Amino acid sequence: MVVCPLSRGVLAQSIPSVSAPFAIYVLAFAAAAVACFASVPRARTFDDPDVRVGLVSLLVLSGLWATAHVGFLLAGQGSLAVPLYVAGLVAGFSTIGAWLYFCSAYTGRTLHRQPVYRRAAVGVFLAVLAVKFTNPIHGIYFTVEPSSTPFPHLGIHHLVGHWIAMGLAYALATVGIFMLVEQFTQVGADTTPLAVLVGITGLPLVLDVIGTLHPGLIDMTYEPLGVAVFAVGVLFVFYDRFQATRIAHETDEPVIVLDDDDRVRDYNVSARRCFPEIADRVVIGEPLAEALPELAAAVESGTDVCPVDRDGETRYYRVSVGPFTAGSRHLGRLLTIADVTDRERYRTELERQNERLDRFASVVSHDLRNPLNVAQGRVELALETGDDEHLAAAANALDRMEELIADVLTLARQGQPIGETERVRLEAVAEAAWSVIEADAATLAVADDPAFRADADRLKQLLENLFRNAIEHGGSDVRVTVGALPDGTGFYVADDGPGIPEESREEVFEYGYTTNRDGTGFGLAIVSEIAEAHGWDVTATEGATGGARFEFAGVDPAGDDAESGFTVDDAESGFAGDDDDGSTVRPR
Repeated sequence: MVVCPLSRGVLAQSIPSVSAPFAIYVLAFAAAAVACFASVPRARTFDDPDVRVGLVSLLVLSGLWATAHVGFLLAGQGSLAVPLYVAGLVAGFSTIGAWLYFCSAYTGRTLHRQPVYRRAAVGVFLAVLAVKFTNPIHGIYFTVEPSSTPFPHLGIHHLVGHWIAMGLAYALATVGIFMLVEQFTQVGADTTPLAVLVGITGLPLVLDVIGTLHPGLIDMTYEPLGVAVFAVGVLFVFYDRFQATRIAHETDEPVIVLDDDDRVRDYNVSARRCFPEIADRVVIGEPLAEALPELAAAVESGTDVCPVDRDGETRYYRVSVGPFTAGSRHLGRLLTIADVTDRERYRTELERQNERLDRFASVVSHDLRNPLNVAQGRVELALETGDDEHLAAAANALDRMEELIADVLTLARQGQPIGETERVRLEAVAEAAWSVIEADAATLAVADDPAFRADADRLKQLLENLFRNAIEHGGSDVRVTVGALPDGTGFYVADDGPGIPEESREEVFEYGYTTNRDGTGFGLAIVSEIAEAHGWDVTATEGATGGARFEFAGVDPAGDDAESGFTVDDAESGFAGDDDDGSTVRPR
């Protein structure tokens, strides 16, 4: 190797020998430059223009930084080494601005657009550049001298100015990292990819320190290597994850990302709140049909609304399916979910009310019109003939109308939505209902006394109608029993009368159904309306003794640790005794 002497700081050219360490350094920084420049087309696939500008700028500047390092190494101890190294420092410090621009845009912030931050960034950048370019005057940034370890090169010895600039650069870079970590955390995304990339990107700082302390490494900035790894990681290895996280952060609604095979790729924290079973992230990589079968069924069938059972309550979610893309590349599907439970409940209630209005219209047009026509006809005959018997028939028809109107009004009131409920005991409400009916020799037996939540007044009306129905069809000495269902999900009312034919057990709840020509046919319809208003399921079946049995399932149970809002003290009871089977008997 031939070395020309130095004169007044002007370095003569020298050609470094091609050794293994030299080749490793050149190839490493050349690979970093190639990786950064080759990643630019991929970075341009980000939809957001600000994210695209920030990431492309970061890659281009990092590529220039690595290229300047390659030039510095190839220049050896020649006169171009210092200008190339300073050019690399300028490009390197510029990457901090591009990095913060990218992080601000990626996380949905507007810091990169605010004039005050832009002016501050330009001011800091120019100040650092001034220190670097005036280093030959003040000599506080770095000094140079020829070095032969680990291969011939122009040795750079960084001074206090460099380390202050590096500290500022890493502090600002940490701000960007915090933005990313905060976003990943907020959307509930897996932070492992980010942690891996940040860790690898930060390794060059360790090399910087070792290069200062140990002659085995050149004292230069190794950060282009870390940026290249970050670029490859974001744009090739974890590209889908970063895209999914950005999209998930743009909405407060639950978002689930699927791949082309409908496997769960990612989701945000809102989705985790809606579907707790995916909270531990073990479902990542699982088919949606296994992780969330209800949701998968809705997506497969194209149903807009997906019902999901949660702790005994049905929630409704609107599922919107869209493509998950990056530029022109299709990555999978994006499920955007909205909780529409209140809307669906309102719609269901509105449909129920419309059905009730249709039934009321039928009653008004048919059931009320018949006695009205009879009354009108009888009055006309009375006027024509003067026979008072026609007036008596007209009065009976009007009485019939009055009874029908009373039942229709009751039906309308009892079918209205229920607001507040209270804790009740079956025995207390049953006794209150039993006390107001004409039961003669009939008896009421209370087999069980479950506690549950209900509207006490409407429950009392329900039991009154069932008791009257039992006496009407079972005779004045009928025995009525109330108790809890064996599985504890509700209660029943049974009698020992003739029962209901199996083929008629669904019809008995219809408006106007009756086997008594003098009945209105609304008694059990009112029972059905009250049960539906509570959200209960009512069925008619056969009792143990062959009589009728009405079962109410789906009641909201109440514990035994609170006082009932409706107790035995509220019931008008006369005499209570114990039957042979242990049930409480209430005779009339």
